[in-house]
Amino acid sequence: MKCSFFTFVFLAFLVFTSNMQAQNRRRFPPKAKISVAAQTTSAAVVVDERLAVLRSEPSFYARTILRLRRGRAILISGLKEADGVTFYRVSAPPNNYGWVQAEAVAGKFRRGDDARLAKLVQSSEGFEQIERAQIFLETFKDSSLRPAILLLMGDLMEETALRLSNEATRRLDRREMAASGAPLHSFYLNYIALDRYRRLNINFVFNSNTKLLHYDGANWREIVKQSPKSSEAVEAQKRLDSLKEKMEAKEK
Repeated sequence: MKCSFFTFVFLAFLVFTSNMQAQNRRRFPPKAKISVAAQTTSAAVVVDERLAVLRSEPSFYARTILRLRRGRAILISGLKEADGVTFYRVSAPPNNYGWVQAEAVAGKFRRGDDARLAKLVQSSEGFEQIERAQIFLETFKDSSLRPAILLLMGDLMEETALRLSNEATRRLDRREMAASGAPLHSFYLNYIALDRYRRLNINFVFNSNTKLLHYDGANWREIVKQSPKSSEAVEAQKRLDSLKEKMEAKEK
């Protein structure tokens, strides 16, 4: 799925600006950017499953314990340089412990991780992009990049809603639905493909006249409410106005 051109360009600009500001503020040698905050543990979340191998020791050649799934919450308690990368000593509740490559995770404990994750979201596709965007929104609630990610996520979910609508229409049998006695909208809103999005707290609404699902607009409403003076707020309001029209539309 592709985001709108405006969203893509604006997100790229914000990430670039954030990186430049971070560079201007940096007063430590380069290796300090991967240091963990001076506290007993730091919360983080797995964002790159390709790198998220939990190992018994800080080495690519150590015994593999398991591969951590994207979205897995972990606690970091130390770090060590080895094999050309930084490894974090982590605990992955309920009972897994070991070492994982630093780039596999993101969190507020490390400066600039919001910009790094935003770039990863921008370069992703399909459900991975949606999942990483949701991780960003749950992790970085105060980031200056949040409005751009909210706008992107809303656009992605409206595109997803159209695809799911067409898919559900093809797969749901009209005779079986009629025989059950349940209303039409309940079949669409219970459609099995929506389950993976509900697990991410993403919801849809349904227009029974057009037989189309739509994203419920939660992210757009947050932009308008929390960042009313941002350029994203203008675009978000346009999406909300369009959603209202779609929900009031009659069958053609």
